[in-house]
Amino acid sequence: MKYALITGASGGIGAATARAFAQAGYGVAIHAHRNVDKLHALAQELSALSVPVLEVCADLSDPVQAKTMVDNVSEKFCQLDILVCCSGLSHVGLVTDIDPQQWRTLFGVNVDGMHYCCQAVLPHMVHRKEGCILTVSSMWGQVGASCEVAYSATKGAVIAYTKALAQEVGPSNIRVNCIAPGVIATEMNAHLSPEDLDALADETPLGRIGTPEECAACALFLASDGASFVTGQVLAPNGGLVI
Repeated sequence: MKYALITGASGGIGAATARAFAQAGYGVAIHAHRNVDKLHALAQELSALSVPVLEVCADLSDPVQAKTMVDNVSEKFCQLDILVCCSGLSHVGLVTDIDPQQWRTLFGVNVDGMHYCCQAVLPHMVHRKEGCILTVSSMWGQVGASCEVAYSATKGAVIAYTKALAQEVGPSNIRVNCIAPGVIATEMNAHLSPEDLDALADETPLGRIGTPEECAACALFLASDGASFVTGQVLAPNGGLVI
């Protein structure tokens, strides 16, 4: 059996990813920072699939908490094959209105937390000469978005980090890839009006909004043996909105 740690599992894409891995027979460790009730409900759901399920809570912007979490998961499972970094925050507003704390918080969750988790899991993977790391960016990390400058900057950093890390750890047989979703039906896009969502669907060549399950399917593929020669890549489930 293989084991996966999914951060941000209380969110839409994170929860869907945890379900996909558990349904595929992986043991899963699911993480949340504050949404403990949602995490516990997800754990109960996944336990019905007769796979090992471990709940973990941590503030991943704190390197000590991130390392403790990863080490504990590795110890409980005796190995950790896959890390999926789904934790993320968004921010909408003019760049001139972003205060320093908002900027630091966005980078703390979207970039620092990802880095601290990767940094913590790599010694375990390097020791075994095997592993898979998946990061989650956004189409705005590829092209940028007006009124989402800070968010776009964090997600652009995720892509650059992924590509550089893939080169660094490839010789240790560790693959690192990124998923860059388009407009997905999650709470992160709850601020958009029905009219805005309809307009985005109209702009999307496939004519609709994506689902968390479609992002999870990308993660499952990238973690599979079918992607064994794929690293440093960005897979973009965005319906063709960004090509």
